[in-house]
Amino acid sequence: MQTYVLNKGHANRPTVKANLHAFIDRLPDTQSWKVEIKEARKERTDLQNHALFGVAYPPLSEATGFAKDELHDAFCKRFFGTTEKEMAGQVISKPYRTTTTDHHGKRDVIPAIEFARFYDMVQRIGAEIGVDVPSPDPLWREYIQAA
Repeated sequence: MQTYVLNKGHANRPTVKANLHAFIDRLPDTQSWKVEIKEARKERTDLQNHALFGVAYPPLSEATGFAKDELHDAFCKRFFGTTEKEMAGQVISKPYRTTTTDHHGKRDVIPAIEFARFYDMVQRIGAEIGVDVPSPDPLWREYIQAA
């Protein structure tokens, strides 16, 4: 698998584009090839994910009695919507997608900015039920290293 990123406004964009064309031209005609092109975007970071599961969900879990994965499922349903699937003769409601998988279950991490909106929603719902969901402290690593 080969990946080429055409960054907007970057001085090397014409060179990368030429390399991409050359790569495609070198593909053997004796095989079939699948070429996918998707928009390059900054995915949510591991720090954002750690904040969700380590800062936001613990007080909500303690207040509601729901496990972190149950909370995540409910918040994904609220944020992304739901879809119904049949399993063992029963229709179950699933999130349309999650923060890391698309509606087909394939890995597709949401953009960082969308994850920030997701976290905002979690904080807002926490406030509605009387639970303070703090914003993650951007300096937490420095505090831990200093201790």
